[in-house]
Amino acid sequence: MASGDAKSPSFAHYLLRGEEVVWWGRPRQGLLLTPRDALLIPFSLLWGGFAIFWETMVLRTEAPGFMALWGLPFVLVGLFLIFGRFFLDSWLRARIYYAVTKQRILIARSGPWPSFKALHLDRLPEVTLNEERAGRGTIRFGSSTRGWNSWNGRAGAGEWIAALDSRPQFLSIADAKRVFGIIQHLTAGASLSETLDPR
Repeated sequence: MASGDAKSPSFAHYLLRGEEVVWWGRPRQGLLLTPRDALLIPFSLLWGGFAIFWETMVLRTEAPGFMALWGLPFVLVGLFLIFGRFFLDSWLRARIYYAVTKQRILIARSGPWPSFKALHLDRLPEVTLNEERAGRGTIRFGSSTRGWNSWNGRAGAGEWIAALDSRPQFLSIADAKRVFGIIQHLTAGASLSETLDPR
């Protein structure tokens, strides 16, 4: 059963001939904290606090003007890490829609930077469910080798902004356990069909 109108305009141009949506939904709206923020928030406060302290001390002294200008980008980055990234993440999630059809997993984002991902159920990678409160949870498709030990100083935007994570996922959706069950059921059917009628 779909969560809302199965003919959602966000997927109207992406469905294959005869493809049927069995569920669609959206990520949690507003402020969203993830487990990563347990480390990201203290780091951003440390960065931003030091940058603001540096800039304040420079402005209070008779230091050359270029020193004040040199510290300004660090202050702006610090403010973005502390506050701005949450607003950007919320803005992006307001434009994201998820769908499960009998053939594919669909992830679409509208707006100035539209994107679309489709994963075929008969070739679906590892699927994991991370449950949250009130029945919400995140379903991720594919194993992750990333982590704090694998950053090597090259952390991408997806590490700071959940909506920009390059790993396909249904981020903090309602009734996640039921949706996970739907995917498991459809995946099992697709795998059986692939075994009986190989292409």
